[in-house]
Amino acid sequence: MPALLVVVALLIGVALIESDGFTVIRYIVSIFALIVAWFAWQAHQWWWLIGLVPIAVLWNPVFPIDIGMPDLWLGAQYIAAIVFIAAGILVKVPDKG
Repeated sequence: MPALLVVVALLIGVALIESDGFTVIRYIVSIFALIVAWFAWQAHQWWWLIGLVPIAVLWNPVFPIDIGMPDLWLGAQYIAAIVFIAAGILVKVPDKG
């Protein structure tokens, strides 16, 4: 599931928070947040959007939101990883076939 792939990116992003490489992490996290949100929508588990949409917005590199404090980004990385792990385990899209 894509949620588990983005957890790896988030953990790598911990080391890149104050570098230019963090922009790549922001793209990955933002895009995957939208993908997992779409899966949650298809699974009729809309409550996941409460966690996934803010992640997509905060990590959005096109219109970046600068939290400013690296410690807050560090905490946000781990919180987002927990949201993605939970979504990866709990969101199951029903088979339409």
